[in-house]
Amino acid sequence: MFIIKRSTFLKAATVAALAASLPWAQAQTAFPTAGPITLVVPFAAGSGTDAVARVVALKLGERLKQSVIVDNRAGASAQIGAQFAAKAKPDGYTLFMTTNTSHSANPWLFKSLKYDPVKDFTPITRVGELPFALVVNPKLPVKNVQELIDYAKAHPDKLSYGTPNSTSEVAAETIKYNAKLDITKVPYKSSPQALTDLMGDQIQVYVADLGSSWSMLKGERVRALGVTAAKGSNLLPNVPPIGKTIPGFDLTSWNGIFAPANTPREVVERINSELQVILEDKAVREQLAGVGFEVWPTRTPAEFATYVNEQLAYWAS
Repeated sequence: MFIIKRSTFLKAATVAALAASLPWAQAQTAFPTAGPITLVVPFAAGSGTDAVARVVALKLGERLKQSVIVDNRAGASAQIGAQFAAKAKPDGYTLFMTTNTSHSANPWLFKSLKYDPVKDFTPITRVGELPFALVVNPKLPVKNVQELIDYAKAHPDKLSYGTPNSTSEVAAETIKYNAKLDITKVPYKSSPQALTDLMGDQIQVYVADLGSSWSMLKGERVRALGVTAAKGSNLLPNVPPIGKTIPGFDLTSWNGIFAPANTPREVVERINSELQVILEDKAVREQLAGVGFEVWPTRTPAEFATYVNEQLAYWAS
């Protein structure tokens, strides 16, 4: 009787376990029918990443036939948004569009973080590159990087630069270090605030993302002296790389989409496949170019994971 009861119990337990797992399996098979998807952005509305996120969110929602809502959680150099996304349920309904700020630079700029850029996230795809340029207030009598260096040396402690993100800060500090300049850092919460003060001459120098500064550059309200990527930028073909003046200077601000760690592989691959279609669309590429963004996707989640690790090591230096 004991053997019979025990076997009966085991069968019942197995059936119960399968029944309990069924809703989860059905949810994954039916993804994304459980409700809207949230795309967390760790920067303010109006920033370059925000502009890209809104284009991608709209198209992804159309592909998945589900609303994709952009959720701006700005502050602390992208740490607030990163912490929120890392703790979200790993079911595909919370995604994270971020940049090298949270995943390449922060581990080396802060003594401690409440998230791990590798262990706490599942890479989905790199979306592309948000080019940055060294820009100045047009009133400043300089036309190129070398003239800015010469002016700053002739007027020590008279210039200040804005820094709302890691790329702006690391790029400006690298220029300062290599050229031995004495200019003052002014922290900002968002790119639009820094640009406003640059145009108002509260600061004179700013390494700005083209996403937030594009209209100001085209309207000649700010002047571009150099781009941060050594390969230059297709969006500013007449602006030379900073590396032409400061040998070895090369910073690329990448943008990508992650999910929380342990998100099911099937869900990650589904989102990746839809993003590949979106990012190949000529109209989408033109629309993103219009906000100062260059599409440059990785093909697989594994390829993006490798890139993230390489960039983490590069930014350490």
